[in-house]
Amino acid sequence: MDLKLSGKVAIVTGASRGIGRAIAQTLAAEGVKIVAVARSEDQLDDVAKSIKTECLVQAVDLRTPESAAAVVDATVAKFGAIDLVVNNAGATKRGDFFELTDADWDDGFALKFFGAMRLSRAAWKHLQAARGSIVNIIGIGGRTGSADFAIGGSVNAACRLLTKALADRGVKDGVRVNAINPGSIKTERLDIRLKDFAEEHGIDLAKAEQQMAKASGVSRFGEPSEIAAAVAFLASPRCGFCHGALLDIDGGQTRTL
Repeated sequence: MDLKLSGKVAIVTGASRGIGRAIAQTLAAEGVKIVAVARSEDQLDDVAKSIKTECLVQAVDLRTPESAAAVVDATVAKFGAIDLVVNNAGATKRGDFFELTDADWDDGFALKFFGAMRLSRAAWKHLQAARGSIVNIIGIGGRTGSADFAIGGSVNAACRLLTKALADRGVKDGVRVNAINPGSIKTERLDIRLKDFAEEHGIDLAKAEQQMAKASGVSRFGEPSEIAAAVAFLASPRCGFCHGALLDIDGGQTRTL
């Protein structure tokens, strides 16, 4: 299916690895010009080499207030437009609620929430001109509370509300805003959790993956490419009536309404 994205310009944050890398590669395969944003320039350069379309590397820390506007300015200077923003950057610390510090909480919100908010705000007028869209990568932790994921769940819940608020404004301004809530996806972060689980229980990684998936109530963990494919569809004109949607891609892990 032709998603009619060829020639479009997309900013993808957290593009150096995992889900963000897969998103950049999938969009590029559809002919999208990519602005790859993350803190690691070496990893971003590797991403740029892996795709066939033009790729502008932006090695910045989106936790700093001025970074979002700088990325937008660089994008417009290079490509002249912005059609899509994918807010994917952001990892939050797990742990016991009473052991998490104020600094942990500040850091959790700084990148995933405030980084997404600032980038959306900075890019909005360009998205409005292009009648473009935003796709926020959030997570199912914002729907169901978990004792060891207090920061991540709170940040995700805030990002869900931000998505709805921006979608409400987007009706007026012609900017579509949607979000994806991934479940457990096979990224480096999940690999670390699997290794820890395997060591704790004295089993191999394959057995650890099987047991962790079963404990989560799913048959398997997801692949980054599955999230990336959904981003491409949500951003495309083929999905033009989808607005303000919060799409769970979690293998059925979330069972609540």
